Amino acid sequence: MKKFTLIFVLGMIFFPVASFAQEMNQEMTPEMKAWMEYMTPGEMHKLLAKNVGTWESTITMWMAPNTPPATNVGSSVNEMILGGRYLQSKHSGNFSGMPMEGIGLEAYDNAKKSFYSTWVDNMGTGIMYLTGKYDPATKTIIYEGTAVDPITGKDMKVRETMKYIDDSHSEMEMFTIDGGNEFKSMHIDFVKK
Repeated sequence: MKKFTLIFVLGMIFFPVASFAQEMNQEMTPEMKAWMEYMTPGEMHKLLAKNVGTWESTITMWMAPNTPPATNVGSSVNEMILGGRYLQSKHSGNFSGMPMEGIGLEAYDNAKKSFYSTWVDNMGTGIMYLTGKYDPATKTIIYEGTAVDPITGKDMKVRETMKYIDDSHSEMEMFTIDGGNEFKSMHIDFVKK
């Protein structure tokens, strides 16, 4: 009797769900289909998911062209959020003896076929905003965008590359573009713990 009751209850739950799904497929408009494709994580989201975990970082920074670099160490904890649609990174470390915290968010927009990246940290009050494309030949996302120049208060152009060396190693490089001249302002080596 218990087995029959369980089968009956499961049938009462799943039959309407299956019927609704079948009706939805039969009545799915092109707009609904486009929305479903837009919201479904794909191959580029799997690429972002390779960053999940805890990473140690060696950070080299240049404040201006032809200046000596400063090197620091840090760590980041990365996780996919909102059903595997976005990569959230929480970074910590130090910068010239001051504690540094930062949060990055990376996305791949299925409709625009483009990556997006934002960055905020306790070393400023602005948001860096980048868009990019993936180059499978070099296993690199190449981003371009803007960040605020705290000296002028205006946006400055930046270029960033995120290269996936293997499942345990990656590197990020950032270039600042000032008056058409580009210089490397940061290099980070990431090693997965």
